[in-house]
Amino acid sequence: MRGTNQSSVSEFLLLGLSRQPQQQQLLFLLFLSMYLATVLGNLLLILAVSTDSRLHTPMYFFLGNLSFVDVCFSSTTTPKMLTNHVLSSQTISFSGCLTQIYFLIVFADMDNFLLAVMAYDRFVAVCHPLHYTTKMTHQLCALLVAGSWLVASLNALLHTLLMARLSFCADNTISNFFCDVSPLLRLSCSDTHLNELIILTEGTLVVVTPLVCILASYVHITCAVLRAPTTKGRWKVFSTCGSHLAVVSLFYGTIIAVYFNPSSSHSAEKDTKATVLYTVVTPMLNPFIYSLRNRDLKRALGKLVGRKTFV
Repeated sequence: MRGTNQSSVSEFLLLGLSRQPQQQQLLFLLFLSMYLATVLGNLLLILAVSTDSRLHTPMYFFLGNLSFVDVCFSSTTTPKMLTNHVLSSQTISFSGCLTQIYFLIVFADMDNFLLAVMAYDRFVAVCHPLHYTTKMTHQLCALLVAGSWLVASLNALLHTLLMARLSFCADNTISNFFCDVSPLLRLSCSDTHLNELIILTEGTLVVVTPLVCILASYVHITCAVLRAPTTKGRWKVFSTCGSHLAVVSLFYGTIIAVYFNPSSSHSAEKDTKATVLYTVVTPMLNPFIYSLRNRDLKRALGKLVGRKTFV
């Protein structure tokens, strides 16, 4: 059966986060609340950015795209878990599992790329303010986003096709609430060395390259801020960039913990907790983190909900 896309397993069992009925009910309400908060928060941010002409700048253009991706990212996993709970079912078809993996990788990569693009935008704004409008043109912004979608889609297709060639013979139990690459590799009865090699090479390149860009951007930003003549100016830049850095730390920390450690160091419980952070918690927190100290965004949100001020 090795090297074929045929499998004796036609569906997988998603064990979720708990097997205790009372805990399952509590987790259902918790995840439902977080999902609704994710959708509402990110959609409000998208509407605020699109309806307020003062927010029609590269920074908010990228932020709006990030919010859209976060809604899609969370929608890839959470609704299936909620549906399974309502229907008292734990199954997902083999094709459904591969589809979920594909979109999970696409939106995770898009988060990854957009965070890097946003860091570059801040670098240009802080380090080259006089040339900002000439460098961050509408054409460049659209090209960066379109290129990110293309690379993310091709990368997801590669990993999905490599997963489809594996065989799954007996055990079909996934100790998580969605299909993910790592648990499926552990279940496969095929040789998974090629999959693991691609993850550690091409996958690492896709994750590390944007991360290096982010770190390089903030090194230059930090140097520029330290040369600022006033403390007020320094605080303004750090408060603006601090939100982005908080999201970057949470996102990359969990991604690296789950996918770029040796298989022997993985445990189902640790991986599940980490995946909850980056698939559910981070998309929910992003709109709140970015709008917390942003007066322009608060004002736009205030107008959107019918208030005169939102500060």
